[in-house]
Amino acid sequence: MKDLRVVIITGLSGSGKSTALRALEDIGFFCVDNLPVVLLPKFLSITTLSSPEIKRVALVMDLRERSFLNKYQRIFSHLKEKGYKIEILFLDSADDSLLHRFSETRRSHPMSEKGSVIDGISLERAKLSSLKQMADRVIDTTSANVHQLKDIIQRHYLPSSGHKKMVVNVTSFGYRYGLPADADLVFDVRFLPNPYFVEELKDFDGHNCDVREFVLAKEESKIFLNKTLDLMTMLIPLYEKEGKVRLNVAMGCTGGKHRSVVMANQLGAHFSEMNYFVNLNHRDINKR
Repeated sequence: MKDLRVVIITGLSGSGKSTALRALEDIGFFCVDNLPVVLLPKFLSITTLSSPEIKRVALVMDLRERSFLNKYQRIFSHLKEKGYKIEILFLDSADDSLLHRFSETRRSHPMSEKGSVIDGISLERAKLSSLKQMADRVIDTTSANVHQLKDIIQRHYLPSSGHKKMVVNVTSFGYRYGLPADADLVFDVRFLPNPYFVEELKDFDGHNCDVREFVLAKEESKIFLNKTLDLMTMLIPLYEKEGKVRLNVAMGCTGGKHRSVVMANQLGAHFSEMNYFVNLNHRDINKR
């Protein structure tokens, strides 16, 4: 048995395949978009031999590749016979929802070169009916927005080996560039002493050990960090109890380069030690 989990994301155009791929990438999958199906055996062979540390891969495959329909069944069956764990995730959505999404993005449907978008949707649905029937999991994205779909995907594919279901996204940012739009909780650390005004520190960022020591050595930093960690330790299990699977926490300072980066790193490390999946993003660290 090959020790590699392979998720094939497919389905109707506009159903959220790109969102699903990003959601899996955020929880540790190695992701590839639009790989020709004939290259899949070679790709998996190379990955297994040259990158044994990669245990989970996800690939979007669909009708953008014209030969996909004629070849996928034979190739998938062959790979399963060789011991690969192939899982097919099929994303579906109601016609009116797909029409609305194509209207919003103003993109052309890949199956509507000589007809209307609704004709393209109908044709694609018919062509993919057999693939949908053989799928291991079908998700209807009709009523899901981008964030809800990401939650659904990650809830299905998060491993159960000791990690908790909640995904914690920790973002550092600078207030001068605006608040993160998707933040659930925002902490303002502009009250902390600013390394920017220390000549030997101003050109470094919060990853620098001297900057980190400067920020964390302050008594107010220690008090803030302890109280914040206590608060989060109380809140996260309550969010999980209510069914929330993703929490977006933002730490902000003036420019998003020093204090917020240090505190976001501390928060991320704490959540990782608690066995949560953590995505750490320093949004404004390279801005001037």
